[in-house]
Parts: sequence; structure tokens; C-alpha cells
Amino acid sequence: MLLMLSSPHAHGGDTIRVMMLTVILALLPAAAVSVYLFGWLALLLILLCMAASLATEAVCLKLMGKPLSTLLDNSAALTGLLLALTLPALTPWWMAVLGSIFAIVLGKQIYGGIGYNIFNPALSARVILLISFPLQMTSWLVPMSAATPPVDLYDLSTCLTLFFAGPDALKSSLDAISMASPLGHVKTEWTLGVPVEGALAAYNYSYLNAFLGFETGSIGETSVLALLIGGVFLLARHSITWHIPFSYLATVALLAALFNAIDPAHFAPPMFHLFAGGLMLCAFFMATDPVSSPVTPLGQIVFGVGCGVLTWSIRSFGGYPEGAMFSVLLMNCAVPLIDHYCRPRVYGHDGRRV
Repeated sequence: MLLMLSSPHAHGGDTIRVMMLTVILALLPAAAVSVYLFGWLALLLILLCMAASLATEAVCLKLMGKPLSTLLDNSAALTGLLLALTLPALTPWWMAVLGSIFAIVLGKQIYGGIGYNIFNPALSARVILLISFPLQMTSWLVPMSAATPPVDLYDLSTCLTLFFAGPDALKSSLDAISMASPLGHVKTEWTLGVPVEGALAAYNYSYLNAFLGFETGSIGETSVLALLIGGVFLLARHSITWHIPFSYLATVALLAALFNAIDPAHFAPPMFHLFAGGLMLCAFFMATDPVSSPVTPLGQIVFGVGCGVLTWSIRSFGGYPEGAMFSVLLMNCAVPLIDHYCRPRVYGHDGRRV
């Protein structure tokens, strides 16, 4: 008698700990660039978010009577790192701690822990912080790549003062050390009647600078090159598949190209959208979260297309300059529906209702 067993028939060797560590390694190029651009502020943010996430996870595990050994799965550390990379360099220390608590408690443990969350924990916390503290979360620090940096971000004492006491402690106004992001500048100028091309020219925008990372934004989203290196690493390791990143980026590029051809004064070109904001970070590291994304290849493509449509729509018509974060969270809500309609046919089933 032939015994038929369901797959998988072999273990690939990866564990949750290895998977999380792989993503952390893939984020190291973006983290390194953030430290180069924003100095000690970026490093302080990263270390504090990771430490606060681990501490919060330990408290939650203790309260729920679960073993503290779960901390060794690297998921809390990854959540802290991802959260830090989505924050502006001028984020105060207490907001970094508060965001880490939100990410672990409201984004993860309240659903039952790893594997049960319906939203990406880091993105959930980032959106909560943005809605609660819009001024601090939209204050973009001028990076050290600027011709005349207003503050020496490589000086530890200066950065400690900025981090724990805020910009006013240095007797400098926020406007003196910050500037609008490219997405924010284009949207603001459009409301004033300035076309996209004129807004980019006034901003002295450069695609090369945006690709390398020499623009304002959250500390981990500025360098497209660093994020692509990390994304390719994940693809090569088979930690993620191409379906979500490709469909996500292709959808944004296609919509941007189409509407830019129709009305170039209003709609930014595709290259600008691909290089701006948190699109690359979300496409490779947030939207591909295996817990909060669809399980089938077709479902992942549908998910990516939905993220792309929402990202471009919010950027073009919404009140917020950036739409990548909101798009991923909104599509997280649709994952059960996507999985329901994109289920693969059961092996040996002819598709007839029984």
C-alpha cells in the first residue's frame, strides 16, 4: 500500500531565530548609512528602541507566565530595529521608548505573541506615534551630507543633548536644523500652485542623492541603495519571495508613469516615487512580514498591488505626504479575505462542491 503524506517532507533548517537574525543582517546596510548621515542620534535611537522592545517583551512574557527564553528568537530585537529606522533623527528618547512599548504590547503581544499579530508591529507603533505627535514625527533633520551641517552629529555630547533634552536645549530653533522631506515639500508646494518640476528644482532635488541617501527622512528610509542591498540579500536567502516587492514597486511606478504623462505639473514621475519616503523599506521589510501578509504567491501579488495603489493614491490625493505605512497596514486588514479567495486547489481535489 502506498502511503501518501502531506508536505513538507523535509525541514529547511530555518527557525524563527534564524529568520529574524537574517532580516536584522539585511537591515545593517540601512542602519550603517543612517549612522553615517545622522551620527550618534541614529545609533542612540536604534539602541534605545531595541533595548526598550526587549525589555517590554520580557515584562509581557513574565506577566503571561511564558519563559523568558522566547526573547532569544530575535523578534523583539527586529521590531525595535525596524521601528527605529522608521523614526526621524530628532525623535525624543521618550517617544522612542513609548513607540517600542506600543509595538510590542499593542502590535504583537495583545494578539497572543509572535505568529498571531494581524498588523506589522513596528508599522503599527509608527502610525500611532505619527497620529499622536505629528510635529515631532514630521521634523526631519538635515543630514551630515549637507554642505554646511547646522549641528555636528558626530559629536556625542551634542547628540546626547539633542536626544534627551531636545533642540531647544542647544538654543537653536527647530527650523534651523530641520527641513521638509522631498514628499512633504512637493505636496506643500502643489497646494501653493507650484508644479512638481518647479518644486523639485527649488528643493535642489537629485535622484542620485535620493538613491544614495543624502536626503531628509526617517533615518532608515533615505538610502535606496542600502535597502536594495538588504532586499536582494533576503531574496537570495529565500527569506522572502519576489511577489510582494515586485508587485508593490511595479504598481507604484506604473500609476506614477501613467498620471505623470497625463498631468506632469500635478503628478510626480515614477522615479521620484520609487526613491522617496519609506516605499523601499516597506516593500522589502514591512509588507513581506510572513505573519501579516498572504500565504500564496497569487495572494502576495494581490497584496502588493493593493499596497501600491494605496501608497500612490495617498501620496497624490491624501492629506499625508507619505502613504507607504498606511497602505501596508490597510492591506494587512485585507489579508484574511485575500487568503480566502486566493487559496490553492487542494491536492487531488477536482474542484467540485461536495
